[in-house]
Amino acid sequence: MNTISILGSGRVASPIAAKLAVGGHDIAIGSRDPVAAAAKWTGPAVRHMDARAAAGGAQIVINATPGDSALARLSELRQELEGKILVDVSNASARDTNGMPAGLLYTEGSLGERLQEALPGTRVVKTLNTMLFSVMADPRSLATAPSVFMSGNDEGAKATVAALLGELGWPQDWIVDLGDIASARATEALMLMVPHVLRRFGFKPFALSLAR
Repeated sequence: MNTISILGSGRVASPIAAKLAVGGHDIAIGSRDPVAAAAKWTGPAVRHMDARAAAGGAQIVINATPGDSALARLSELRQELEGKILVDVSNASARDTNGMPAGLLYTEGSLGERLQEALPGTRVVKTLNTMLFSVMADPRSLATAPSVFMSGNDEGAKATVAALLGELGWPQDWIVDLGDIASARATEALMLMVPHVLRRFGFKPFALSLAR
């Protein structure tokens, strides 16, 4: 059992937190308003606290906060994240008037790379950022076997994250290790397809995958 903190309490964080809590992990949800987040929570037993306390008390931290503010938010937690594995599932996108991705904030790189640069003592792994949030903890909800990509510099951290992905329902042969954290720029760029996919098919579960 691991102590895992999830930063964020919205629709991305909730299914991940619930699935891992059911799997027996000690889950803390870190948010700006823990009291309000706890009042809305309807899942299995988890702990609610502020983001700094959550990050400091965990072995593994999952960033499920908005990508456009994640770099500034997590840079403030550098001490708490020292020596930890940081799983980043967000995308740093500019938004159009409908709230859909309209461009990349980091056109020469990626949020994953920026986080690793800002947090040199933290092992950053990018994953789960190429699908609708509902698929992250329920990949078998799709009719076609999806892929989940991983990027990170530390092989041990990626092995730990791959095991967590397995607990979220991802078979090992659906996990694609793309290499170091620089490869995160490729998966983050895939999110520019999202508004077009949603306009074409509606707000339905999907994942951008590799056919092999």
